[in-house]
Amino acid sequence: MSAHVEVVSTDLRRAKVKVSPGTYLVDVLAEACKKLNLKSDKYELKHKQKLVDLTGPFRTSGLSPGAKLELVQKSKSASVVSIALDVNGQRYTKKLPSDLSLWKVMRQFENAEKGLNITGRGVPVGTNSGQLYHDAPVVNIMGREYSAMEDLQKTLSQCGINSGSIVLRVTFKLGERTLYDAMQQIAQYLNEVEPEQPKAEGEAEPGAAPAAEQPKTDDTATEESAVPEATAPASAEEAAPSAPAEPSTAGEAMEVDGPPAETPTPGDPLQPTGVFTAPTSSTPAAARTHEDDSVYEPTIAHAQLRQQQLLQRSQNTRLKSDAELAAEAAAEAAQLAKITQVELKVRFPDQTSAVWTITPEETGTFLYQAIRNLMAHPAAPFKLILPGPKTAIQESDKRLIAGYRLKGREMLHLLWDDAVAAGVRREPFLKGSVASRAREVVVPEIPQGVAGEEGGKGGAGGAGAAGSSGQQQVKRDGGSGLDSDVVKKKLSKFLGLRKK
Repeated sequence: MSAHVEVVSTDLRRAKVKVSPGTYLVDVLAEACKKLNLKSDKYELKHKQKLVDLTGPFRTSGLSPGAKLELVQKSKSASVVSIALDVNGQRYTKKLPSDLSLWKVMRQFENAEKGLNITGRGVPVGTNSGQLYHDAPVVNIMGREYSAMEDLQKTLSQCGINSGSIVLRVTFKLGERTLYDAMQQIAQYLNEVEPEQPKAEGEAEPGAAPAAEQPKTDDTATEESAVPEATAPASAEEAAPSAPAEPSTAGEAMEVDGPPAETPTPGDPLQPTGVFTAPTSSTPAAARTHEDDSVYEPTIAHAQLRQQQLLQRSQNTRLKSDAELAAEAAAEAAQLAKITQVELKVRFPDQTSAVWTITPEETGTFLYQAIRNLMAHPAAPFKLILPGPKTAIQESDKRLIAGYRLKGREMLHLLWDDAVAAGVRREPFLKGSVASRAREVVVPEIPQGVAGEEGGKGGAGGAGAAGSSGQQQVKRDGGSGLDSDVVKKKLSKFLGLRKK
């Protein structure tokens, strides 16, 4: 029995996709994007204003035959997913970004859990041969198995996992390849797919393979001799690209030539005032922050502020006249004219960043030129996006501060153009002479106050400041809080107004 669903894109184009009860919705998304000539990794499906879970099959989705699904753009920043990895009944949990491949997810758990071996298991075959064969991992997501290396290179997002939590069940399948051959082929494949990763993968796998469960006789000797050889191709291929450039001496000479170029930095506005490295942790800082529950407990000041907001919204307000709108625009223009400089921080695709201090005379062309001076591939096209409504800064003579209303400190995100090759995207964004002087971003730790005292003061003070028009400041430290009778009278008066 087969049916179909109708997928509507953002430009109102439609595509019909045939489905059966066992069709996975991530395949429906891929088929619809193929028919509409779109990239499936940039979109999600919605049904009646609700995101569709792409990991399950059609029969468990609750969709009816002929359902209309909306194609919506996915957030360009990776979201955090709670992963529970089930390995032969043992469960491990970790929060990881959704743009991580299944192979890297397993490697992350191997590095975090001592003694856990998933990707480099070897099993002896035969009684006296001592030969180890590769015990390949098989990842099961909602009944769908991923075992080939091409499938394990799919990201969590490409498997339909974009948010929330998911269980990945890992089983093992004894292959026909020896551990030595398997490690060689895996290292070669990773070196072709991601040239920057084979070194880390190749170095980690020798440590993982000896943890396999087998007797410590000739088997371990065979494994120790096989696995280091498996990493040789990765090391050789990593050395190959640097060989034609006549090694590191040339690179060091370039680094030595860098400082003379840095000397005119104070007088050269194109040079950034600071360059920062990418975060070392794969987990976003927001996911590692833990606040005490008392921070989110509402206070009397919050209730009063909410009451005041509801009263203001219940009153009729007139629209502003043309004269008032013109006066507001003139006041904003005068405020922008007083700004002498703005600090701009640009975040690059590999999470490195740089900071420039611009003046009112600087234009979009200036900023694009300044960024190209730092790029390893300055010919690659890109665009700069402001947060919020995603306004793009154009490479034109439009002034940055007055034209885009920049104030104080601003953060811009650099996005590659669709025409940029995948190899350029994987390489470091900054050229070597600039990356060598990059420093780590130091995030200050905010001291946690006592929930009953400092937290209470902060909460009451913030709410009181926000609603300072005719609202009393709540005092927490002296015990002289608001009279409960006064609060009851105000609430009863408010409820009476609401009933009328």
